Amino acid sequence: MVDPAQEEEAEAAFGSAQQEWRAALEAHRLAPPDAGFSARLTVLSEAARAEADACRAADAAGFAWPPHRAASSAPPYELRPDSRRRGPEELWRRFDAAAADLSRVAAGTDILAVADAYAELGEAARELAQAVQREDEASGLLGRARVRRSA
Repeated sequence: MVDPAQEEEAEAAFGSAQQEWRAALEAHRLAPPDAGFSARLTVLSEAARAEADACRAADAAGFAWPPHRAASSAPPYELRPDSRRRGPEELWRRFDAAAADLSRVAAGTDILAVADAYAELGEAARELAQAVQREDEASGLLGRARVRRSA
């Protein structure tokens, strides 16, 4: 038997994670190509990790995943391959594969597979964010994160 308090906590965490995920995607949808790209990728990474955690908590509370139609969840333009995305191509391939996997498993009912897909997407987005930030710092688009001292 599922503890009602655990069930309520899982529902709240899931709702919060869903809201965070939608906001992260919306930030990419409305974004100009600017120095904030790496920060938006970081927020997306954190939102994906929150979704993964919420899915695992929901599973522990006895919930199932409500299947989604993958066709209705196209990524925001700045995350699409045809948008001239900044960052290493190999990391974008990993991100694209993770996004495709998430769309695939979200059409099913295995909540732990969805959690794993969100976790992978979050890790891919985190690595991209770091790489884009380094590139933007090197190009001068983004101020250096650390000031180097002369010896």
